[in-house]
Amino acid sequence: MTSATVPLLDDDTIPFGEEDEMQDASVATKKYTHPYVTFFHLFFRGTAIVLYMFCDLLSESFITSFVFVVLFLSADFWTVKNITGRLLVGLRWWNYVNDEGVSRWVYEAKKGKINSHEARIFWLGLILCPMFWALFFIVDLFGLKFKWLLLVMIALALNGANLYGYIKCNFGANKDLNTAASNFVKTQIFKNAMDIITKPTPQPSTVQPTGVV
Repeated sequence: MTSATVPLLDDDTIPFGEEDEMQDASVATKKYTHPYVTFFHLFFRGTAIVLYMFCDLLSESFITSFVFVVLFLSADFWTVKNITGRLLVGLRWWNYVNDEGVSRWVYEAKKGKINSHEARIFWLGLILCPMFWALFFIVDLFGLKFKWLLLVMIALALNGANLYGYIKCNFGANKDLNTAASNFVKTQIFKNAMDIITKPTPQPSTVQPTGVV
């Protein structure tokens, strides 16, 4: 969990990481601990993809198709960010504004048992769906379908935001690879410089010349 100071929230929600304490111990033995949550994790994003693929068959109006796909994308974004990530894999990312008016991003990971079946479905849905939208982007770009390209870009932005946020939560919110690499290089340079300074100076040879040419 990130070490940033997070303001207290005045609500009645269960604190993050304490949901399992509210459940019966026998629930953990089930194959799917949260079946309805798992279903809706795939339902909204899957429906958005299906509507996009068959929108010409369902409606002749581009505006109608655009609105319905965006609605499902928005519902998916909110559900994955606020519900499915927290319950299925114990991860949460969010944003708040501190007292100085600075926007802060928080990435949290709960320690505890995670249902492996639900976690697998969560990550598959989180990764595969942006890949579909990336494929649609290439098809629309080369097909010069610019009006659909805008819709695909919205889908990539919403899906990509959740993917990036949960990757940050899962692999460490406080790890900055660029900073780590820079610090490693600085450490190595400093170490080499100290080795050169502290390395003993070679003594001149004490062998006397014999005078023989």
